[in-house]
Amino acid sequence: MFTQFKIFASLFLVTFCYAFGQVKTLEIGAVAPDFNLVGIDDKNYTLDSYSDADILVIIFTANHCPTAQAYEGRIMKLVDDYKNKGVAFVGISSNNPDALRLDEYGYTDIGDSFDDMKQRAKDKNFNFPYLYDGDLQEAAKAYGAIATPHVFILDKERKLRFAGRIDDGENIKKVTTHDTRNAINALLAGEKVPVETTKVFGCSIKWVSKQESAKATLEKMNAEKVEVTSIDVAGIVDVVKNKSEKLRLINFYATWCGPCVTEFPELIEINRNFRKRAFEMVTISLDLPNKDDQVLKFLTKTYASTKNYHFNSDDKYKLIDAVDKDWPGSLPFTIIVKPGGEILYKKLGTIDPPEVRKVIVESLGRYWEHL
Repeated sequence: MFTQFKIFASLFLVTFCYAFGQVKTLEIGAVAPDFNLVGIDDKNYTLDSYSDADILVIIFTANHCPTAQAYEGRIMKLVDDYKNKGVAFVGISSNNPDALRLDEYGYTDIGDSFDDMKQRAKDKNFNFPYLYDGDLQEAAKAYGAIATPHVFILDKERKLRFAGRIDDGENIKKVTTHDTRNAINALLAGEKVPVETTKVFGCSIKWVSKQESAKATLEKMNAEKVEVTSIDVAGIVDVVKNKSEKLRLINFYATWCGPCVTEFPELIEINRNFRKRAFEMVTISLDLPNKDDQVLKFLTKTYASTKNYHFNSDDKYKLIDAVDKDWPGSLPFTIIVKPGGEILYKKLGTIDPPEVRKVIVESLGRYWEHL
């Protein structure tokens, strides 16, 4: 009975720890747990897939994490530097895509789904296998990954010899200690790793248990107040001039326009992704002036707690010429304007969401660029 109680208690403790993000990292000297994960090439990988390597470096990372993004280039440099020295590298993304809140995407143009991983690897030309662990998260649990990036270095017998950070600074210009590189060099030389463990810094693993938090955040956003204000040509011209200090996305639409209605939820999501930064979204309805109720109903239904305007005239041509001489007048029409009025992006017709997110992120700047 006591033995059964201990087993139950142990299982309860493990479940509790994962649920609240308290994970025990694998101890130095432990035999590495195996895994069986699908890669972005749609092939499955296990520890045996790297049996020819004298050293295996496993890096838990993520697409959306600003810190992980700061290290992508350094990881690829490590791969290049050691590819002919018997060292293999593998990246693992263990984030559950549904556990990310919409406001956690403020520094990324892409999420953590399997398809997103494929796109990220293509965009950055990753030179290492990139594996998905986001559904069951068994690899992250087994190794005790707690943040992204988190490095685990295994020797020839696949015993853990290092667990920790890549180096001591997100800003590469301020790095003074290259922990992962030092550990690899020591193992290649047959020496003891000088520093076997370090603390790690970065985004926490997005455990499945965090899905409820993501849902609660979404519900809170959906409950925000929605308003619409009448605006004339002069007001719209002022909006386009963007005298604010924020990057401004402006979407011209109408509730009777099919493509406008189709793309609108994606625009709302983009706003929620970036609005905590120096970014704002403005919607301008070109429905007839007497359709205020219809416009407000549409905006309420789509949870558009953005800056919303309704053009108060039926003289659309005066508006079109005032906004952009190159705009032929069809809807939807979307522009992204820098503070001061420079138009960075304009799209006639439905937007390409990844393209829009990339324009926004590149304009606002990546996280480490502000360090």
